[in-house]
Amino acid sequence: MKIAFGGDHAGFTYKQQIITYVQSLGHEVKDFGPFSDASCDYPDYVHPVALAVEQGDYDYGILLCGSGNGIAITANKHQGIRAALCWNEEIVVLARSHNDANILCMPARFITLDEAFKFVELFINTSFEGGRHQNRVNKIACV
Repeated sequence: MKIAFGGDHAGFTYKQQIITYVQSLGHEVKDFGPFSDASCDYPDYVHPVALAVEQGDYDYGILLCGSGNGIAITANKHQGIRAALCWNEEIVVLARSHNDANILCMPARFITLDEAFKFVELFINTSFEGGRHQNRVNKIACV
């Protein structure tokens, strides 16, 4: 599986550790930045991740910032993206199984690193249920 990563300075430390974890599971990753914990503008890193997932170059995206809100709002500007802000296991599973989310957004200031690892594992291993949910997902795009 190919996974794109990005975020902002508040998510930098978690992002680095999660990348190492995801690589240890055998997945290919690309880090779109940021590359330090210096203050930065998350859209500069979120748009390239969203575009890479939207174009099919990557299976999923994983984004981290302080609250998770800015990254989710930005990623969801892309028509082919369904970015889900997740802060517990049930939300992660529902985002994938019911909403076919393709980008996981996590609030680094409000979850532990161990929770983040678990959320990533659940996200990449949970399948979309389709069925009654497919019709709803089909209605998301504005085009």
